[in-house]
Amino acid sequence: MRIGNVDVRPIGGTAGCLTMILASVLLSVVLTVVLNLLLR
Repeated sequence: MRIGNVDVRPIGGTAGCLTMILASVLLSVVLTVVLNLLLR
């Protein structure tokens, strides 16, 4: 992905990008469950 003259690459290439997406989705699910349990 290019922004102006800078070429921005995800860390670890495609695998790293997919890993970061999966990690963020998992973290958001875990946080939602924890908050729901705490705020009952």
